[in-house]
Amino acid sequence: MGICGVNQIDNLHITSWDRDHCSPSELEEILKDLKPKKIEYPGYEPHSEAGKKSLKIIQAYKSKSDVSKKVVSVTPDYIKSLDKAENYGYKDTFHHPRAIDDKNGNNNSTVKHFRSGSFNVLSLGDVECTNIASGLRRQRTIKNETDVMILAHHGANNGFTTSAFIKKVRPTIAIASADYANQFKHPKQEIRDLLHKNDVKLFTTKSGDVLVFSIKQHIGHYKVQNLKANSTEVSSEYDFCARKKSFLENNNDTIRARINKGKRGPKK
Repeated sequence: MGICGVNQIDNLHITSWDRDHCSPSELEEILKDLKPKKIEYPGYEPHSEAGKKSLKIIQAYKSKSDVSKKVVSVTPDYIKSLDKAENYGYKDTFHHPRAIDDKNGNNNSTVKHFRSGSFNVLSLGDVECTNIASGLRRQRTIKNETDVMILAHHGANNGFTTSAFIKKVRPTIAIASADYANQFKHPKQEIRDLLHKNDVKLFTTKSGDVLVFSIKQHIGHYKVQNLKANSTEVSSEYDFCARKKSFLENNNDTIRARINKGKRGPKK
């Protein structure tokens, strides 16, 4: 955040209550020092003590009068209450959970498409159900607008991330959030091979943080940097163009005409 000149979080998006997604001690530090303007947290009941503690911390934060309207529990009912997405409105969209899975907590992770910046990010949490994958890859905005994909379940080879999914979504880059010595060896070699075969550039947090940020005039150009572990020193960096770059370069009259021509997109 310091590298990008940011000192406050606009949107703290928590995909799961698992400790590797939301640690109580780290959550307290974030809320105290970075004061998120908005928090989105999982709408299912946490099953672990760490998750229960994190929920209490968020509820305490929510009780403050100045932030009470900015803390959202992402439940199936909340997603149903949202307006329909629009192709050229470029609003962030929620796609899951559509229902709570009592048998597999991973499938209760939130899936969100961040579309309001100059590049789009698809965050998949820990979802692993093939039916969820099938539904997501049919969504028009996901198929047409995904630049950065945060791999489902840290890059697990559990049937979610398939050749069919990658070919439909066509992300430019994929990010696997996983420690260097994680016990499951994420991201799996099968997923690495699949991404390489489909010309998707893979970045992992195994050797250091991954930064993705808009550059130039913020009309579709973005940079990805892989930092060295426990450092702000850059290990590697690459420049990319967002899939909506040509649209962002249009003037306001052209944009207005395209918006009025038709507002199509996924329901939520």
